[in-house]
Amino acid sequence: MNATMSLPGKWRRSLSDPQRASLLATAMLFALMAGAGGVLYDGFLNPQVFLNLLIDNAFLCVVAVGMTFVILAGGIDLSVGAVLAFTTVLCAVLVQNHGWHPLAAIALALALGAAFGAAMGGLIQRYRLPAFVVTLAGMFLARGAATLLSVDSISIDHPFLTGLAYLRLPLGGGHALSVGAVIALVVVAAAAWVARSTRFGRAVYAIGGNRASAALMGLPVAATEIAVYALSGFCSALGGVLCTLYMLSGYSLHGSALELDAIAAVVIGGTLLAGGSGHVLGTLLGVLILGLIQTLIAFDGSLSSWWTKIVIGALLLVFCLLQRALATRRRKRSSNA
Repeated sequence: MNATMSLPGKWRRSLSDPQRASLLATAMLFALMAGAGGVLYDGFLNPQVFLNLLIDNAFLCVVAVGMTFVILAGGIDLSVGAVLAFTTVLCAVLVQNHGWHPLAAIALALALGAAFGAAMGGLIQRYRLPAFVVTLAGMFLARGAATLLSVDSISIDHPFLTGLAYLRLPLGGGHALSVGAVIALVVVAAAAWVARSTRFGRAVYAIGGNRASAALMGLPVAATEIAVYALSGFCSALGGVLCTLYMLSGYSLHGSALELDAIAAVVIGGTLLAGGSGHVLGTLLGVLILGLIQTLIAFDGSLSSWWTKIVIGALLLVFCLLQRALATRRRKRSSNA
């Protein structure tokens, strides 16, 4: 009886916390959209439809995880789509044209992605340059480097990569996940643990909440800021590897405007653009919602694909307004207390 009576109070505390309330709103939106799809379209609730959301958006999910840490720390990274494209071209050139083993090419691409992100983070931190401008320059640099490597799309037919691309991990009942989707889920789980259970994760939240206070607390502000961009670069390169497996090609135009999709997924997932509040699991839900929108339009068959952008834009506005309302409510409660 006491537990039942205390439940509304727990719900009120959850809803008063912007982080939990945003995550709850994202989960409810996903459930409502899935339910609506099940009512409108036959076969929509087939489990493989939802597994395909992960399969088709695995590379976006990994990129969005890196973006989550950057935004949590109060920054932004516009280079992620270009780094993904550079990775696909680099892997394709090394494997197809120079005879490298795919694992060696992947290792080099991941190292370059992390180093590129760390370099941008160092510039932002050392010279207090706007993250928007530095990562915009990084976007042009990475996209230009990808174009220099190859203007044309390079198809990949290496047995190791094609084997991974077509490999499916059975889940029973005729359902399966791709290797890329499994890697994306592992990345999400690892990132959620890092964000919540490590000193680095706590420092990221503290810096995003108030950088000056974090410095006064003795937290490694400079090292953490560089590390989040290095992590974003690594995740972008890993996303490029998954995109290479998904497309079985390297192309300098892969990932065009992917940085906008990643930011949209992070915001719809409940992370504040101002930093300091959010959850990696919310980002996963945000990616799934973006994929669900595309799936709903595909099932309908009569709507233009541009409706995807329209709906995403509307959702972004709604979630920004929701975050502002929750933050305002929290400040009023704090001042009254």
